[in-house]
Amino acid sequence: MARILVGTCGWTDRALVASGWYPPGRRDPEGRLRHYAGQFPVVEADSPYYALPSARTTRLWADRTPAGFRFDVKAFSLLTGHPTRPAALPADLRGHPRDEGLRAEVWARYAEAVDPLRRSGRLGTLLFQYPPSLLPGPDAEAAVRAARERARDWPFAVEFRHPDWWRSGRTTAFLRDLDATAVAVDTARGLPGSLPPTAQVTTPRLAVVRFHGRSPHWGTGTKEDRFRHTYTVAELTEWLPRVRTLAEQAEEVHVLFNNCCADSAAQAARTMSDLLAAHLPHQRSAPSAGQPPSPAGRAAEAGPGHSG
Repeated sequence: MARILVGTCGWTDRALVASGWYPPGRRDPEGRLRHYAGQFPVVEADSPYYALPSARTTRLWADRTPAGFRFDVKAFSLLTGHPTRPAALPADLRGHPRDEGLRAEVWARYAEAVDPLRRSGRLGTLLFQYPPSLLPGPDAEAAVRAARERARDWPFAVEFRHPDWWRSGRTTAFLRDLDATAVAVDTARGLPGSLPPTAQVTTPRLAVVRFHGRSPHWGTGTKEDRFRHTYTVAELTEWLPRVRTLAEQAEEVHVLFNNCCADSAAQAARTMSDLLAAHLPHQRSAPSAGQPPSPAGRAAEAGPGHSG
């Protein structure tokens, strides 16, 4: 059975910091990360999507977390075809044409910045999240192949945001051919942009699941509208068979919560950790430091599907 690590998508979100989840005295950058790493064994570093990090920053991340902790690092927006403000680019690149030469240079700087995590053994994977505008087809596959070639020596995970990727029969084989981890997702059901809860293992070393919440505003509205959701025990319990299947086929499974309003993601991650401990007792999930089971977790111990 794989080592299953549960955490959140980010640890510096302003809503999380303002929620009171971080205790007094642990709200500076070092204190926040050290506190987070005492609660969960994995985190998604989402800030590199918005701006290239520095190697100094990622060295500090490594220094402030214990051995065995994992960072899944989102790719910079330009590398996945998302709109990228000129101000987000390094100053010397802002006048450069948006072409393959720019992507190659941005990739080189991104890789250099993330390398301290890899050298310290704390890199889980690079996460290439593609926009809904990337529809499946030969041109899209060529773009993903080009990104994978640039990152050929790195762990590489792919999340597609257009549902047609998982309606075709090609995507699983395509990602296996690239040695790329398929990212499974949980979103609202029945909306035009809803993504199916497809969970496939396409690399033996890692499987990833990202829980985005089930807001009816998925794909529309503000960030708060799209991701505002409080997961119930029943909703999370639905995923236990899928996570079990992933854990039977991969060496490590990362379960990450992106319902990032206040401390909803942290609370959902704690509940999922409790559910996994109750229902997959042989899974090698890293324990959280000093955390008693949550009320939802105690309810989960009563039996599958208990709503609390």
